[in-house]
Amino acid sequence: MTTLFTARGHIRLHRNDLPDGLDFGPMVAIDTETMGLDPRRDRLCLVQLSAGDGHAHCVQIVPPSLGGRGADCPNLKRLLTDPKVVKLFHFARFDVAILKAALDITCAPVKCTKVAAKLVRTFTDRHGLKDLCRELLGVDISKQQQTSDWGAAELSPEQLTYAASDVLHLHALWAKLEGLLIREGRLELAESCFAFLPARGALDLLGYVEPDIFHH
Repeated sequence: MTTLFTARGHIRLHRNDLPDGLDFGPMVAIDTETMGLDPRRDRLCLVQLSAGDGHAHCVQIVPPSLGGRGADCPNLKRLLTDPKVVKLFHFARFDVAILKAALDITCAPVKCTKVAAKLVRTFTDRHGLKDLCRELLGVDISKQQQTSDWGAAELSPEQLTYAASDVLHLHALWAKLEGLLIREGRLELAESCFAFLPARGALDLLGYVEPDIFHH
């Protein structure tokens, strides 16, 4: 295990799986890093998680061909499929698809801050995590490492810091967006959208991006 210490908490890197006994509470923020943006083709490399307490845990998924255990990560899978723990994402559609493709699990229940933002922030087209953190939380996060090589055997401190930043603020962001959903009377609609996201990811894995089966 590798540990980085930051001004507000720590970032811990685990190879292959989460350690035994970790408790992320009733809602865990999750993000993934991959070799590309096609969940049918590109390899899952890293899963980041945070309980919203300023700390982050990153699980490096290493395939057997490179000396790792691949999808053999029972603790991570148990958490991702636990019906009592809400999984909070930004752009859950991609993450649940890549987790299904790589680990053969259905990640549920889920919430998505991007979907929430699009439902209530219709006055803008800026729904990226960087924009939302800056505008709703007053926090600037760096995207400098976004396109780095996540399949490398050794991840740099800069990569881990970037990866952690994608989950450390999601709880606070969701609290803001949930308030807006309630204010605008769209929370129930949002929850229906969230419940559909695992199915949307499964459709993506089957190639139903184009044509979209919901299009005319």
